Amino acid sequence: MTAPLGMSPAPGAVPAAVPALAPLRPGDRVGLVASSGPPLPAMLERSVALLESWGLVPVPGQHLRATHPRAAYLAGGDAERAADLQDAWCDPTLSAVFVIRGGYGAVRLLDLLDVDKLRAAAPKPLFGSSDVTGIHEFWAERLDMPSWFTPMLATGALLDDPAAAASLKQAVFEPFTGRRYTADAAETLVPGTARGSLTGGNLSLLAMTLGARGRPPLDNAGRIGLLEDVTEAPYKIDGMLHSLLRAGWFDGLAGLALGSWQDCGDLAEVKDLCAELLAPLGIPLVWELGFGHGPAAHSIPLGVHATLHAPASGRPSLVLG
Repeated sequence: MTAPLGMSPAPGAVPAAVPALAPLRPGDRVGLVASSGPPLPAMLERSVALLESWGLVPVPGQHLRATHPRAAYLAGGDAERAADLQDAWCDPTLSAVFVIRGGYGAVRLLDLLDVDKLRAAAPKPLFGSSDVTGIHEFWAERLDMPSWFTPMLATGALLDDPAAAASLKQAVFEPFTGRRYTADAAETLVPGTARGSLTGGNLSLLAMTLGARGRPPLDNAGRIGLLEDVTEAPYKIDGMLHSLLRAGWFDGLAGLALGSWQDCGDLAEVKDLCAELLAPLGIPLVWELGFGHGPAAHSIPLGVHATLHAPASGRPSLVLG
């Protein structure tokens, strides 16, 4: 669940009025893009109806319904998907950008984006998760922009889950400062308290983008990491965690919160694996904080200051600001 606590922003926190996370208002026009997989037509129609019911005006990207000439798992060609994302971000008449589903494909368009044009555009909220983690990383490292890690708009994980939809709606329309996130299954694996800016997202995408050319050196010192994944076998999670460990992704982290591991096999095995590899980091570590692909998934902003509370007894939580 999420609940506002009425807290003041911590020093160095991104203020609630920052344009890249500014709450929307009814009547705002919002861009819809598919940077990865193609949306199912029925899901796309339902997502448009949902936004309209919130009083927003959805504006589909030019290639939203395009198809890739070879790969059915991609929503149009790489240049088309990159153009839709860049055009939506740079369009001054749009107040936000929703990447409407994940799948695979975001890494194929990152090198096609014009960083100078993106930097010159007025900031706005960008919503999405899963494969969109690659775009969140790009936004943080190349544009110095926070963004929203949220369930995907044109998927059953959001449209058929009232709690996930309510969390996204809150992210869209309310200031983020002071929100508290926890979950019934949340559990402390290593107790402590951590403060820092939020980073991370989908584990497989974080592993996929390691070593990308032109990418600045990894620097997560003092940050709180977020990790989750879906449909990945435990041995693959093992390998991806080792990739991040060997690359130094965890170096200097102040704390680490794990989200859902939907359809990743035996959860007890995944939990034991994460404890084996990550508890030796010696930082506060929380299991199943309620973000990711699981039910009632939270919408959490990346790139903002937060405090991770991991008590030795009692339910852990993440508080923004």
